[in-house]
Amino acid sequence: MSRMVHCKKYNKELPGLAVPPYPGPKGQEIYETVSQQAWQEWQAHQTMLINEKQLSLMDPDAREYLQQEMVKFLNNEEYDKAEGYVPPSE
Repeated sequence: MSRMVHCKKYNKELPGLAVPPYPGPKGQEIYETVSQQAWQEWQAHQTMLINEKQLSLMDPDAREYLQQEMVKFLNNEEYDKAEGYVPPSE
């Protein structure tokens, strides 16, 4: 059975991550408070930001920007979206 967490993005109990997404206190906080679903959605959004804004992960400013956007995304605050992106219609 998967581990359940109270996801701060969706404010309900959902399956949690299997392991912290990265080391340190921030990774542990995400592990304890973010669902698999929210984390997967963030990863897809992060990839879109990296591609559309042509960010280099070698650049400390780009990494800091992505960290700030991740916090906003997971806390349901206003976050950057890729310019010109139109989600596919269902």
